[in-house]
Amino acid sequence: MSKTMREDLSVRAERAILVALQLPNTNADFDDLNELQALAETAGAKIVAKLIQKRSSINPAYYLGRGKINQLARLVKEHKAQVVIFDNDLTPGQIRNIEEIVNCKVLDRSELILDIFATHARSKQARLQVELAQLQYTYPRLRHMWTHLERIAGAAGASGAGVVGGIGTRGPGEKQIEVDRRLVRKRIDILKRELKKIDERKLREVSSRSDQFTVCLVGYTNAGKSTLMNALTSANVYVEDKLFATLDTRTRRWSLGQGRTALLSDTVGFVRNLPHHLIASFKATLEEAINADLLLHVVDASDPKAEYQIATVLSVLDELGCSEKNIVTVFNKIDRLDEPQATLRVLRKHCPAGIAISAFKREGLEELTERVRWYYHKPAVHLTLTVDCDAGKLMSFLKTHTKIHNTEFFDSKANIELTISTNLLGPLRQYASKFSVIESSDPQATEALTSNLL
Repeated sequence: MSKTMREDLSVRAERAILVALQLPNTNADFDDLNELQALAETAGAKIVAKLIQKRSSINPAYYLGRGKINQLARLVKEHKAQVVIFDNDLTPGQIRNIEEIVNCKVLDRSELILDIFATHARSKQARLQVELAQLQYTYPRLRHMWTHLERIAGAAGASGAGVVGGIGTRGPGEKQIEVDRRLVRKRIDILKRELKKIDERKLREVSSRSDQFTVCLVGYTNAGKSTLMNALTSANVYVEDKLFATLDTRTRRWSLGQGRTALLSDTVGFVRNLPHHLIASFKATLEEAINADLLLHVVDASDPKAEYQIATVLSVLDELGCSEKNIVTVFNKIDRLDEPQATLRVLRKHCPAGIAISAFKREGLEELTERVRWYYHKPAVHLTLTVDCDAGKLMSFLKTHTKIHNTEFFDSKANIELTISTNLLGPLRQYASKFSVIESSDPQATEALTSNLL
């Protein structure tokens, strides 16, 4: 395969074959590769074929079995494919070996997501974050995949430090790969310094809102967060039926009625296996979620894999340190459901008090606003919990942060009657495996404690 093909990692207007390896411990459903197809189409590719292999282990050299790689080569030739996209992350050596056999460009899942982010980045912050993520992904792969830095100039471009050559850039006997690596490290340092300044400004901006009630929209990509934000605030946020249509955080004032207002923020959507360096690079973008008083977890109720997507979002929130926050689950796009009640019945096994809405048709928004007002008031809630007596941290939390009215011990457990402020329900939820709710003065409090535990 020519070097030029490898150096162009975009997939716009290219004929693509999708590939996945399904291992025994894989939780994701690869039967139709719907999500990878949506990602590839968002990047502009035309899907011409799909290939899935089930194996007990990864082939170190080719990821797939050698026979399957030969089958893939035949598919590439038959469909005149220009790119092969794996729904897995590959090593540089595996990419090189596969490309030699199939004779076309090979991308893995992380490279595809980075390409989409680079395409959709609009603000200076987003462009810098994308470039940093690209460079961090590329740096350890320089030896195996290419020898020139120009290919990874990034969404923001590389000037000065990003230019190969010039007097004094090469020592005696220094290889081009070493020049490239030094330049990449230098560019990464420059980007980190610029982003640190942006992060500090963002932190000051978020901190300045500490006297206001802040709400943040989170959820799987394409769940309808931007549409919901437009419906609640008339924000006129860009909306498109594509994955990662929104990368930049926007904050708007939301009238809750009764003379009360909140600040509502939108965030970048999540997907399964979101590259870790992307999460790190977009830390400032997600600062709104980290510091919000309340999270609205928007779920696409019409998606067949909604339950799996719920688990994915909660996993990312946990990685960000947001799992203990108060979360309201919002089942969106109910207008697309053929049997709304049956679907909601299944989803509410995980989120009993989840609110069903259609942001597009503006249905259910009053109930959602009422729920948010409930958190705004921060009333106290009366609960009776059954607690494991050996849960020392939980018992200490209850003694410190709640008013305990009565305690009855039996076997290795205790029934504790207490009063707790609603703004402490999130922190209490982190101990959910150690207690169960017996009685509650407010069903919404029970939802806040139990709905997101899958």
